[in-house]
Amino acid sequence: MLFYRAALPLSHRTLNYVAGVIRRHRAAIGSRWRRFNTGQQALLVLVHLRKGETYAEVATGFGIGLTTAWRYITETAALLARRAPKLDQALRAVKKAGHPYLVLDGTLIRIDRVAADRPYYSGKNRCHGMNIQVLAAPDGAIVWTSGSLPGSVHDLTAARIWGIIRRLGAAGLVTLADKGYVGAGEPVRVPYKGRGKPVGQKVANSAHAKLRGPGERANAQLKDWRILRKLRCCPKRAGQLVKGIHVLQAREG
Repeated sequence: MLFYRAALPLSHRTLNYVAGVIRRHRAAIGSRWRRFNTGQQALLVLVHLRKGETYAEVATGFGIGLTTAWRYITETAALLARRAPKLDQALRAVKKAGHPYLVLDGTLIRIDRVAADRPYYSGKNRCHGMNIQVLAAPDGAIVWTSGSLPGSVHDLTAARIWGIIRRLGAAGLVTLADKGYVGAGEPVRVPYKGRGKPVGQKVANSAHAKLRGPGERANAQLKDWRILRKLRCCPKRAGQLVKGIHVLQAREG
């Protein structure tokens, strides 16, 4: 077995934040002595999330058992996900910040599944995965992320399941989205469809794409955390991991 030193492209502020979350949790449950202190556990979790190293790899790298590594990671991921904003809370923050509009987009988190698992297969992306809905500010800052649904679920259906369309309408927030949300109704503005469109519609689509483009970078920010490039754990944990990473991404700023 070979070992080497490696850098993690995250700030000490993020490490201290995660360590603080773990510390408060241990105090709340009256946890006794553990193999790792809160800082070591936080670093292990960040390595797993940011670099996408498997449980076996981080366990070996940190010199602990596989079960211990799994327990540390699942515990911390759940703690972080609980700190992600709820949809209504996020929309209130958007109105307070005065954003002129939001960007709604779906992303697929690839999973390690076989062809027999049809509910997870996305015909659009031609792979197995979990559907996550993401609301972003005009500059691409993540505002809110949904839970996870099988990849076969259409983006518009997913948005309705999570109550996004209804709550956007109630909040009176203009939201831009791609053609996958055609039929969402008044709160969601989508491009014109079809070939041979009039010049006016082409100009409108071009302006719509320019406004929506920066906001859609939110999904690229999520995929910077390599754990989300392809999950090799239970698919149902996808939403929890995305919410936890949203919290960490906000700390990185």
